[in-house]
Amino acid sequence: MEIFFQFETYIALLTLTFLEIVLGVDNIIFISIVTNKVHKEERQKIRTIGLLMAMILRIIMLLGLTWFISLTQPIFESNNVFNLGIYISISIKDIILAAGGIFLIVKSAMEISHKIDSNFDADSTPLSIVSLYSVIWQIVAIDFIFSIDSILTAIGLTQEVLLMIIAVVISIIVMIIYASKISNIIERYPSLEILALSFLILIGFNLIVEAAHYEIPKGYIYFALFFTLGVEYVNIIFRNVSKKKIKIKE
Repeated sequence: MEIFFQFETYIALLTLTFLEIVLGVDNIIFISIVTNKVHKEERQKIRTIGLLMAMILRIIMLLGLTWFISLTQPIFESNNVFNLGIYISISIKDIILAAGGIFLIVKSAMEISHKIDSNFDADSTPLSIVSLYSVIWQIVAIDFIFSIDSILTAIGLTQEVLLMIIAVVISIIVMIIYASKISNIIERYPSLEILALSFLILIGFNLIVEAAHYEIPKGYIYFALFFTLGVEYVNIIFRNVSKKKIKIKE
């Protein structure tokens, strides 16, 4: 408890919390889209259950830091792949990131395909109980994939597991609060859903590239997201103004 009497503790906690929230943006977008498939009265419950389960999983991962760090240890290494002199190193982390990237790309592409299909209507096909559980597990699985980098980064910022757990709890609470707001916005403006799904495809591609030990600075990706969101926001305002002018003329 002595750490809570040190000023550096709160700086580290603030940094960790900010990091968890920023890196959770793509997570919130995925959750907002996948839960929009559920009836409105079920959505908040599904988000809350899924995120609370994800929070418990993150805490377990933090309590087992030694095991978690071992995920980055190579399980296969070769300095001469196919006799081409190419070095390759594969860890469990790389496999998880690659699988997560493929899942995001396939899932997002399927959702875009469904949106394009004129006969597709999400509200006309209620999900079964099994499907509801499927949504929850998708939230937990994708949170696990997205949390790998944030936890490894957190380890580099502090060695205090308690601070990491507090930051995770705060970030999950923020996600629970804002996921519903983002979900409502995405449902209100369908063009934003296509934009968000395209962003998730980009994130999936980035995960695969990262699994191959090439790094694209996340700042570029987030800048691209917020820039396109800004452009779409201007388009939405323009469309609303145009509709008002048409109504006035009528």
